[in-house]
Amino acid sequence: MRLYGIDFTSAPRPAKPITVASGVMIARAVRLDEVETLPDWRRFETFLNRPGPWLAAFDFPFGLPREAVTALGWPRDWASLVEHCDGLGKPAFRAALDAYRQSRPAGRRYAHRATDRPAGSHSPLKLVNPPVGLMFLEGAPRLLRAGLSLPGMHAGDPDRIAIEAYPGRLARAIEAGSYKSDTRVKQTPQRTLARERILSALTTGSNPLGLRLVLDAPLASTLIAEPGADRLDACLALLQAASAARSGRPRFGLPEAFDPIEGWIATVPQPDTVFRDRSA
Repeated sequence: MRLYGIDFTSAPRPAKPITVASGVMIARAVRLDEVETLPDWRRFETFLNRPGPWLAAFDFPFGLPREAVTALGWPRDWASLVEHCDGLGKPAFRAALDAYRQSRPAGRRYAHRATDRPAGSHSPLKLVNPPVGLMFLEGAPRLLRAGLSLPGMHAGDPDRIAIEAYPGRLARAIEAGSYKSDTRVKQTPQRTLARERILSALTTGSNPLGLRLVLDAPLASTLIAEPGADRLDACLALLQAASAARSGRPRFGLPEAFDPIEGWIATVPQPDTVFRDRSA
């Protein structure tokens, strides 16, 4: 099975494209074959429609917190929710989330999904720094339209599998310090060294996933040299894709039960309780 790790952006452009690491798993190693850049939505959508079999790990939230969805009166199955949000358009989607946050007590403005706290990820209601809500709005409808399968959430093409990844979680487990910045004054030698340590942990297999990334020296140099670490993040997501593929069908390592409108981040430990929809 071909594996992909995707570092996503809600506004792809030549200066900040969507970045895709492509590889295959051989025993407990992942061979990195190529890193592609997709500078616009047309190329991203073309990528999504590549024939399978493949499994791709995408760095954006696939769902929204059920607490918020229920309060807003939005549809409570994944496909209908995604279609509804897509139909709202960006201004109305943004306005709805802004109003919802303002309706909540100070200190509790952002509802979280069950997976966000154990993963250390931001709430998908966040619209700036980083704009993960907009990443959901741009990414999830494209997965739905492309007919991908999202285990535990949506049945589509069984040969094109999408899972949610969070490269930052794996990076933090390896390196506590900051390893990237798109701001020039923050592109320090310390962050370069942090990227070197992360890549070393990936290539030696001394990381929580126990997988080894195999790549040639010139490509390794580009991962270290890139201050924003988009390529490195795509490779971190690629290893998360490999971990999911190693677990196999039907869940690809995802918990037996999680909220299907919230989604779950791959490689995050299984929750203690089984999800039951009590809001119906």
